[in-house]
Amino acid sequence: MIRKINILLLAVIISLDASAQSVDEKIANAMNWSDWFALDSIYNATPKDSINGFLEIFSRCLLGNRLNRPDVSIPAFQELLNTQSENLGVGNLVSSAYMFGMDLSRVGQNEAAAAMTKAVLESAKQYLDSATIVGLTSTANRYAELSVFRPYQIEYPDALAATVPFEIVPVGPKDKNAVLMHLRESYMNGIEADITFDTGAGTNIISPEMAEKYNLTPLDGTRITVAGIAARDGYIAMAKELKIGNITVRDVPFTVISMSSGNDEADRYIDSFNIVLGSELMLQLKDLTIDFANRQITVPTVVPERSGVAPNICFSSTMNMLAKGVVASSPMLVCLDSGDASFGSSGRNFFEANKDYITTHARLDSVREAGIGGVIYSQCYKVPDMSVSLGGSTVCVPEFTVKTAEKAMRADYDCILGVKSMMLFGKVRFNMVDFVLTTEPSANSVVSYTPQHGICDFKVSKDKGISAFQALGIIAVGVGRTLINPNAPAIPDL
Repeated sequence: MIRKINILLLAVIISLDASAQSVDEKIANAMNWSDWFALDSIYNATPKDSINGFLEIFSRCLLGNRLNRPDVSIPAFQELLNTQSENLGVGNLVSSAYMFGMDLSRVGQNEAAAAMTKAVLESAKQYLDSATIVGLTSTANRYAELSVFRPYQIEYPDALAATVPFEIVPVGPKDKNAVLMHLRESYMNGIEADITFDTGAGTNIISPEMAEKYNLTPLDGTRITVAGIAARDGYIAMAKELKIGNITVRDVPFTVISMSSGNDEADRYIDSFNIVLGSELMLQLKDLTIDFANRQITVPTVVPERSGVAPNICFSSTMNMLAKGVVASSPMLVCLDSGDASFGSSGRNFFEANKDYITTHARLDSVREAGIGGVIYSQCYKVPDMSVSLGGSTVCVPEFTVKTAEKAMRADYDCILGVKSMMLFGKVRFNMVDFVLTTEPSANSVVSYTPQHGICDFKVSKDKGISAFQALGIIAVGVGRTLINPNAPAIPDL
């Protein structure tokens, strides 16, 4: 029987003896902060019999889900639901069902994901509000529709590596110097396609007009809500065949959504986002290197095995891919977003922590951004010569945007690095098996520039930590938000 409780860890921690509390509190605190790297380190360094039974299982669930280890999380979630149902509150049961379903779907077990989601829905239905019931029903239907297909059947050439050429194309007004990555030699269902490669998009996205042009197969009952500037409903459709470079991918799911912002000027540039390939495809390719010097993406045709090296990439609560980085001497979680056509930006926390320096050394400006459903205006500062260390290399970003609005940046990460900053690295490799990002410096990068201003040691302020008793409630909220795709592409600054 499911207990309807809001503070799951209360019963767990009260039952612990004094000698075990320190380890379990460390684990709970890592969950509180969504610090999956710390949780991974603590869990691996601790004898498993010294961890509270529930926390030991749930640690494996979270580490597998947030560090892209479905082989770890799938059996852990199964164990959690089979043995720990008495300890699960309704919110955490629903949260676990979403994560479990994601991981099953990633490995192609959509039929199992649909059955599990439906079972959880039926067992908890009397305790759920209508919005949660609709969300779980929609999710189960989506998995059921996907189970008819075999998503992401990938064929590589008879070579050690496959290649996908791309070009850097201008987008938006000329004076903004905004650019995006567009894949060359790309075809969808046999028709040549202009595709944007967006590492910050959690799903593949296509406009209704392009879905019709390329004869995508709509999946019934697959309503999904996409959040851009505003929320907008869409549905899932399947591309029978996608060719990018010399890679062929069959049964590729796309979210079909209108890209219109409702702003005439912004919508002049909407063609840049009519077809978007995102991190969902990257996860299936397993290992890819973006070579900005030679304008090609390389993918080894033999999938690497997990090496055991510590990860430096994780998923956020909204399933953005985040990497450990250091921006102007401050450690940060960075969202690498090749769909952001600028150098990148940070938000109000960064501004407040470094307000004195920014207001005296940076240029006050404003940014107008367009996305699905609207246009927003934000005050910002343009900070010159920001050093960025990522994946083993350091570059100097000529101009970094610091936004001052309260909700200018998602709470899941500290900053976004756009494609113009990514280009300063010669190569960026995403090892999706180890979940490790590595970079190589470019000989022609502005890493060789001498900063014109003395950059101080920047800081990032963090919100006050929460009680260990709140950990799983926050996880439940975070995963629930993935019902709305938070990674919708945005048209560049106008």
